[in-house]
Amino acid sequence: MRKIIHRHLGKVVAGAAVAVTATAIMIGVTLPDSASGKESTGGGPQGSAAEQGQAAKQLPGMVEDAPAQGKKGTGRDPLTDDEVKRAQTLAVTRGFRDSSEDVKGDKGPERLSTDLTELEPADVGAADPPRRAEVTYYDYKDDTYVTKTVDLGTGKVASTDTQHGVQPPPNHDEVVEATRLLLADKLGDGLKKDFKDATGKALTNPGQLTVTGFVHRAGVDNPGPASLKDCGKHRCVRLFTRVVNGPWIDTRQMVIDLSARSVAKLD
Repeated sequence: MRKIIHRHLGKVVAGAAVAVTATAIMIGVTLPDSASGKESTGGGPQGSAAEQGQAAKQLPGMVEDAPAQGKKGTGRDPLTDDEVKRAQTLAVTRGFRDSSEDVKGDKGPERLSTDLTELEPADVGAADPPRRAEVTYYDYKDDTYVTKTVDLGTGKVASTDTQHGVQPPPNHDEVVEATRLLLADKLGDGLKKDFKDATGKALTNPGQLTVTGFVHRAGVDNPGPASLKDCGKHRCVRLFTRVVNGPWIDTRQMVIDLSARSVAKLD
């Protein structure tokens, strides 16, 4: 291993992945400057372009018409691209869109994942069981985790489940926004100085980094500063950062509260 440089944030680690103990699943993403949302489909950090694609941009208060059935899977086949798009469009009703906010504070919830649901007991053994999709969201308006189950055959939302205090791994857009908030905060100065030392260039946008994000919760064993006491109720994220194709820069002590849009440092 090359020399470890001890500088502004504590260390820039060249060439080796940084280990951490965390209960959350970690999602690694390279952050393009003009990043669009990427989400889990079928359990992985990234799906196909169609699976990840956001709905077409709408005028305020407008909801996209549900697309036609398109290509359908059968049985327990993974959702097709057409089914994913149909499920995502059907799940966001006008009322849901108008009453929710995404990670940037824009109208509409932050979509996290789209997956084929498990069969209900009554459907097990059926020759042609119904195809249902589960679409999950985080609503920053009131910090809720929302699950919409969509019947792809009938085109209706079969059920809606809303929970507080549930914090799944952050998606691509959330990691991008957390990085932006860190760079804009005084606590991001060390990251920018270390980046300058490592590359000779100024760090001005998230596209210059490869970042992994994972959820942070305040608790008895890791209460942290008072400003982070709501982490768990709020959507809080910690980051692994590295120069694209370069060394790691240790930012694990920084916690970005996406709900409050603030940054704090663990003791």
